[in-house]
Amino acid sequence: MKSIILGTVIMFLMLGVLVQLSALAEKKKVTAMVSSPAPAFTLEDQNGKNVSLSGLNVKIVVLEWLNPDCPFVKRHYKAGTMTTLAEKYKDKDVVWIAINSTHYMNKEDDKKWIEGYKLFYSILDDSSGKVGKLYGAKTTPHMFIIDKSGTLVYQGAIDDDPKGVKNGNALNYVDKALGEIIAGKPVSMSQTKPYGCSVKYAD
Repeated sequence: MKSIILGTVIMFLMLGVLVQLSALAEKKKVTAMVSSPAPAFTLEDQNGKNVSLSGLNVKIVVLEWLNPDCPFVKRHYKAGTMTTLAEKYKDKDVVWIAINSTHYMNKEDDKKWIEGYKLFYSILDDSSGKVGKLYGAKTTPHMFIIDKSGTLVYQGAIDDDPKGVKNGNALNYVDKALGEIIAGKPVSMSQTKPYGCSVKYAD
């Protein structure tokens, strides 16, 4: 009887260790850290064309995690938050790229979103979730900015208005950071807490 109890205890202890090791392994997958080189990736856009971060190393790159089904994303696109900002900086060596890590969506869904909002920037298909997990993208939207040297200089929310109640008076963190980068200044707020829907990864 004692041996059965002892065996059960050992089994539960081993299970606990395996859970902890699994959690640590998951954390190690996230390699994107502010002030460090941004992780390289290649994804296909809505037309099946490969887009690599390495091919944009002379530009400032804004990565926007997106899910067309998310109410937060819908609110920002109806308000023109992303499109207005992308338009503002498109002639200032800034490339805006949206990434869709929603596991049940595909390039056709991305095309519909682009057509619906007449976007001039691409949406990359990350339905496998590989790049989203690499960057630690938690919400839609979740914003990342990479400077011309390839360093991640900002990650977090688009602005300080998660409830959408500030009626145009929100502080847009991405706008502020881009302005500072272009002016040759360090980003004064390099990390904020992202808000929105959780990224719908496959697992």
